[in-house]
Amino acid sequence: MVGFRTIISHCLLVLSLVLAARDVHAGETAAPSVVIHVSFDRPVDASMAPFFMAARDGKFGAEHLNVSFNSAAGSPEALARVAKGDSELALVDINELIRFRDKADAPPIRAVFVLFNRAPYAIVARKSRGIHLLSDLDGKTVGVADSDLSIRLWPALARQNGIDVAHVKFFKMSAAVREPVLSAGQVDAVAGFSYLSAVNLRDRGVPADDLAVLRYADYGCEAYGFAVVANPAFATVKPDALKGFVRALIAGINATAKEPARAADEAAGRIDDGDRDLELARLRTVLADNILTDEVRRNGLGGIDPARLERSIDQIAEDFRFRKRPAADDIFDGRFLPPVESRLIN
Repeated sequence: MVGFRTIISHCLLVLSLVLAARDVHAGETAAPSVVIHVSFDRPVDASMAPFFMAARDGKFGAEHLNVSFNSAAGSPEALARVAKGDSELALVDINELIRFRDKADAPPIRAVFVLFNRAPYAIVARKSRGIHLLSDLDGKTVGVADSDLSIRLWPALARQNGIDVAHVKFFKMSAAVREPVLSAGQVDAVAGFSYLSAVNLRDRGVPADDLAVLRYADYGCEAYGFAVVANPAFATVKPDALKGFVRALIAGINATAKEPARAADEAAGRIDDGDRDLELARLRTVLADNILTDEVRRNGLGGIDPARLERSIDQIAEDFRFRKRPAADDIFDGRFLPPVESRLIN
């Protein structure tokens, strides 16, 4: 009996050593996590929810990525971080990237994934001030925040819609007082992002039926909106990590579309004194107007139509003198996107 027990003990010891050796070997061959710092070009709001859902649901971890987030004070700062390598990726306004690439010393940063298929630019007006359509802005005063990006495409939009730019007065102000000034009736309308200004105004008590949200995209603006841009060196050295990030983000978008309430909770939880109901209203607007567009439902998430991007660059050129006009290929790199069938909305 003692000999039998000795044999059993020996066998168990050998088995444990074999299993331990296999675990060590597996640990040595497992892909190490790639660290990725992502800069958002503005404070957190519900439009970033797909990133947070991908993180919460373990999608980045499943791609062997260790992803962290931070915020910059605008697209130029976020692009500067990516240019220096302080952030591997950033979420920025692609129209700011187009201008950035025109600088003499600009590194060849390109977008690798378009989150907003339609730019969120809009004029948000009070119907009680006689504004229902874009043409009603003739003779009106529009509040514009410092460094507002939407106003840079106004000349092209006005020309397309037969509006004399000299007949619309723009009043410069701080972004912090944009909605209060409109709600107080000191201006007739404000320029900004539809999912920010319109939702903020409703939250301030302005009746929804008194708001006219004049989206640039509904009046012929071809611009795309927010996009993920990549540090060129990172994209070259870690292409598989970048592809994995894109796959995880697509999963995050699908999860956000399926469970907007949970996604709004994730976003609100990352905002000081975040209002879950406000962020949910914001998120529903973003999904409907900017992310899950008819074009995306046909062609999949993340990509671009090169001809449309070229037209949008031409629209920017109406108010921006390029040293050398960039082409669509200078702005967008589609090599990191999965096949279309993997990018269709579930």
